[in-house]
Amino acid sequence: MKAIRLLAASVCLAAGGCDAAPEIAQRIRHAAESATVHKDWTNERLAFGVRLSAAAEERATHWVIYDAAYERIPYPNGDVSALRGVCADEIVRAYRLIGIDLQKLVHEDMARAFQVYPKRWGLKRPDRNIDHRRVPNLATFFARHGTSLAPSENADDYKPGDVVAWALPDGRPHIGLVTERRTDDGKRPLVMHNIGLGPQIEDMLFGLTITGHYRYEGPRKNS
Repeated sequence: MKAIRLLAASVCLAAGGCDAAPEIAQRIRHAAESATVHKDWTNERLAFGVRLSAAAEERATHWVIYDAAYERIPYPNGDVSALRGVCADEIVRAYRLIGIDLQKLVHEDMARAFQVYPKRWGLKRPDRNIDHRRVPNLATFFARHGTSLAPSENADDYKPGDVVAWALPDGRPHIGLVTERRTDDGKRPLVMHNIGLGPQIEDMLFGLTITGHYRYEGPRKNS
């Protein structure tokens, strides 16, 4: 029945008979967009950002306890327990699904240019157990090796696969991934993030103060 109503509304639009109800067109467009949300992050024929969004979709199926405790982990491709993690871990895990190891990349970049990274933790040298799990370090890495975009209040500036960093009201940093999903009115993209309840896909793009907007598609071929 839902499909029949959608078809009927589409015919109505095509005939030009729905000019008085633009919200119907908006709902139909949103339904069509929702129907094409990609889930196969392994499909290399998809645009990189769409694959990363698909990886975010996969991450949102996991139950994760928010836990920022320091742990010694393997290197490269190391991770804390799959049942634990913070917001930065979900970014690392999504990228890792499509073959990009941010633990290794951040560690190598910090070893080369430690002086340009934040000094908030009193470290004197890189620590491959924790550096990639910290939002300011990820933001610095993405700005250095990807595209850094000016924070904007225009939702259309945020594309699937973009990384967004925020400041919580108390100043602590937060980070998430823009997905293909949209709000019910189609006006904003939904974001995959972990702010305490595990990885969730939610309407929170403009819910916090945006401090960074990045687009990173892996190591450049000439690097």
